[in-house]
Amino acid sequence: MVAAVPLADGVLLRPLTVDDAAALLDAYLRSREHLLPYEPVRPASFWTLAGQRARLETMVQQMAQGRQLACVMLRDGGVLGCVTLNEIVLGPFRSASLGYWVAPTETGRGLATRAVAALCRVADQEVGLHRIQASTNLGNVASQRVLTKSGFERFGTARDYLHINGRWQDAHLYQRILNDRPPSTG
Repeated sequence: MVAAVPLADGVLLRPLTVDDAAALLDAYLRSREHLLPYEPVRPASFWTLAGQRARLETMVQQMAQGRQLACVMLRDGGVLGCVTLNEIVLGPFRSASLGYWVAPTETGRGLATRAVAALCRVADQEVGLHRIQASTNLGNVASQRVLTKSGFERFGTARDYLHINGRWQDAHLYQRILNDRPPSTG
């Protein structure tokens, strides 16, 4: 299990647990309108405590299997956002997809950039990844800044890439090469 990482201003980044369901639900409810343009349409169950618990149980199981690393940003027990490595693939690929969000009260303060940088260090040093990729909606300039500040480079644009906010949307694609080590054989 990855250790908790202090980010700044009393914010802690740590792997999520099922016990985070209530705080995460509260954060999603407070951030719902802010996240709407960047998220898929969520089922009604997503907005319930039971739905968050079930979702977190699945995520924790995927973390135990090494397929995902999902972390919460916390201050005083409240969730300020999440940063996640999804679809972790080892072997010769050694790559994952990055996702993140920050509560609207925390945007523009560098929190997402610090969380992404911390997760990149973990991906490199603890998970042993070579590369991380991410995507943003074309108009999400703030997220694009987070990625470029974190060492990601844009390598393309994908048409109709994700079904976001009720429609297929194009996305800019980014990647960060973490290291040039060969894959471990162990």
